[in-house]
Amino acid sequence: QVQLVESGGGLVQAGGSLRLSCAASGRTFSSYAMGWFRQAPGKEREFVAAINWSGGSTYYADSVKGRFTISRDNAKNTVYLQMNSLKPEDTAVYYCAADSRWSGVILTTTPTAYDYWGQGTQVTVSS
Repeated sequence: QVQLVESGGGLVQAGGSLRLSCAASGRTFSSYAMGWFRQAPGKEREFVAAINWSGGSTYYADSVKGRFTISRDNAKNTVYLQMNSLKPEDTAVYYCAADSRWSGVILTTTPTAYDYWGQGTQVTVSS
């Protein structure tokens, strides 16, 4: 069992930056691929970014490519999402998720592939 706790959300002006963190419990964090998703009001949950077990492979949604960076620190059981050049359309609840399949090697954009989810953290970007 893995518990995920996100932090770092808040209110920021367009063009600003935020860094989200997701702290994981358990001793198998380094064997999971990790992902960030977001959900805006009235919309479906959408993929943002994913990272493999070592941090050597990452993948981004086109909408955030070049602005967001996903990273992880396995010694701290934490995954991060650095968000720069934020836009009002980035406003959403952001969730981190863990995928226990394939020993963290394979990255996927499908929410149903992830086994564990955090409670989410609100990000609001004002224009």
